[in-house]
Amino acid sequence: MYGKSATRAVLLLLGIQLTALWPIAAVEIYTSRVLEAVNGTDARLKCTFSSFAPVGDALTVTWNFRPLDGGPEQFVFYYHIDPFQPMSGRFKDRVSWDGNPERYDASIFLWKLQFDDNGTYTCQVKNPPDVDGVIGEIRLSVVHTVRFSEIHFLALAIGSACALMIIIVIVVVLFQHYRKKRWAERAHKVVEIKSKEEERLNQEKKVSVYLEDID
Repeated sequence: MYGKSATRAVLLLLGIQLTALWPIAAVEIYTSRVLEAVNGTDARLKCTFSSFAPVGDALTVTWNFRPLDGGPEQFVFYYHIDPFQPMSGRFKDRVSWDGNPERYDASIFLWKLQFDDNGTYTCQVKNPPDVDGVIGEIRLSVVHTVRFSEIHFLALAIGSACALMIIIVIVVVLFQHYRKKRWAERAHKVVEIKSKEEERLNQEKKVSVYLEDID
């Protein structure tokens, strides 16, 4: 009797300890933090997460928006088994689900960017019992043209190097072709000169023979 009571007490205590540990295993959110896009284009707001609990049907994803000039927070998107787009407001018909919970991806696509889309977008993921954690943020800047970044400079440098290599190869090929052509022309001239020389010698021999016959 006492053994069963002790066992129940241990299990109860263990359950309380495990419950107390769950908040420590919170959902972790990963975003690009800063995103720059050109007015009128589309942008992918990337949000990935990690969770100690298996991803299941209880998973929820909530996207909200805080305008750059202040004002109340606005609803952008919600996901729970199926995606739920806003039925009204600035993001109606301008946002779509681009995530995959099985790959721990909670990203969305924002279409036809406008200058008043500047602000902070928040991505909150709850995967019960993992419901705590820091909310991910992306600060979006909609601009006329994208400023050159390190990636753009790297791409430009690689492109310039490739173009230079192509030009060098073309120059080498043309030079070899020109040299072969010159060699062919010289060889042709040498053959032509030899032919003329042989013809002149033959003529001289004929004249010599003719003079000998006369004598």
